[in-house]
Amino acid sequence: MTAWCATVGRLATDVRLPAGDGPFPAVLVRTPYDRTRHEAEARGWARRGFAAVVQDVRGRFASPGEWHPYAHEAADGAAAVRWIRRQPWSDGRLVAAGASYAAHCALALALDAPEDARPDAVIAAVPALGLAETAREESGAERLLSRLGWWAAHGDRPDSDEKALAEALAADPALLTHLPLTGLPERLGRNLPSWPGLWRARDRGRLVAKAVHARLPLLAVGGHHDHFTEDTVALWRAWGGPSARLLLGPWGHSLLASPGPGAGPAHRVNLGELYVRWARRALAGELAPGRHGAQGLGGADLWLPATAEGEPRPHRTRLLHGRAFTADPGRPVRSDDLTVPADGPPDRCLLVTPPLPRPLDVVGPVGAHLRATAHTPSADWAARLVALSPEGTAERLAVGIVRRAEPPGSEAEFTIGLGRLARRLPAGTRLRLEIAGHHFPAHARNPHTGQDPVTAARLLPSRREVDPDGVALTLPVLTSRPAPTDPAQEILR
Repeated sequence: MTAWCATVGRLATDVRLPAGDGPFPAVLVRTPYDRTRHEAEARGWARRGFAAVVQDVRGRFASPGEWHPYAHEAADGAAAVRWIRRQPWSDGRLVAAGASYAAHCALALALDAPEDARPDAVIAAVPALGLAETAREESGAERLLSRLGWWAAHGDRPDSDEKALAEALAADPALLTHLPLTGLPERLGRNLPSWPGLWRARDRGRLVAKAVHARLPLLAVGGHHDHFTEDTVALWRAWGGPSARLLLGPWGHSLLASPGPGAGPAHRVNLGELYVRWARRALAGELAPGRHGAQGLGGADLWLPATAEGEPRPHRTRLLHGRAFTADPGRPVRSDDLTVPADGPPDRCLLVTPPLPRPLDVVGPVGAHLRATAHTPSADWAARLVALSPEGTAERLAVGIVRRAEPPGSEAEFTIGLGRLARRLPAGTRLRLEIAGHHFPAHARNPHTGQDPVTAARLLPSRREVDPDGVALTLPVLTSRPAPTDPAQEILR
């Protein structure tokens, strides 16, 4: 193997070549998280016959320039592709690969770059599709904790400090309650001029819309416990290329490094080996056309086809308490605590299902339909589904949040999407459905005044009523179990 550093379009770039004469196909990874952290990955690609090219994006680590997240990746990536294809060791074929922000770099290259600079195949793992997708839920609710954590660690600086938010919270546990949210960088002791611009991004869905016109193979990889699960699936479904593959396991954002509840031995996949095998077949034009893939069924230690989806079925719920409650931003329902207060005025509506008489395989999108009233001009409605085991343990299964604006005191009917599940629930499990006005600090608190939660400096309590007869919890239940599949076979077919 041969390795060296290069400057490509002024950007710091590491190149690692396989042993032998070549020329070789190439893999390009562009990252804001320090290219030197990809040394083992690059060696793995090179051992398997690929020229591995890893680049620090503009303004990060060893690359000069100004760092503007999501701003320059198509143009800078195109320059890297053109440079690679001019090298004597390149056979012209190229795979763009990456995870999280690096997946955005790969997708921007595939969908936004000029035709002559586009890759021949794309591997996008837990893709961060853009500013708007990372900043807000589809309904507009702000993802506060994850965004502040990311900006504290990586925003407006050439390097990273992964512990920045944790250390700030240790020094000031009430940090995230300070208003307005635009002033949080000052509380962090950091100059973050790009922080306000994050919340002005409104072009959600831009890359997915462009994916319809893609003309190259895609491998999309995600986790059911990742906050970008819906974006990963939407990308796969929209992809217009000759083949699209989806691998969705019971994992978090770090994939196999963060297996979630329900992960079993069968869900431990050698992703590196799978990526290499898929890339070879994609570049050789050997993938069958169409959308295929596999999803891990948590709690069952097996894989199902990615296209498997349950039949939507309503599940009866019984009201425990909180038909009328107050969503008080001064004491919001917390996203990091499954404990339900046993005393005091109710802060949420609480419902529960009877114990499941038999195991239930839930595969697909979960929804909660409500008939409810808010006495403020703006209201967030957060629904959290919790599994209660016969032994008394509680586990969060799914969460969804929508933002509504109705005349105060008017009853409305609407559905809260709680994301996707692929989970076997044991017999005896009860499901607790919580309806609240906040999911903090994962999401910013709605001020209930109609003002923008990012700039608001005043918060008001919001009285709520939920009609328990108007609550419908819908679960996608597999009525006939598809034959288990091998994820490698589905990805490589």
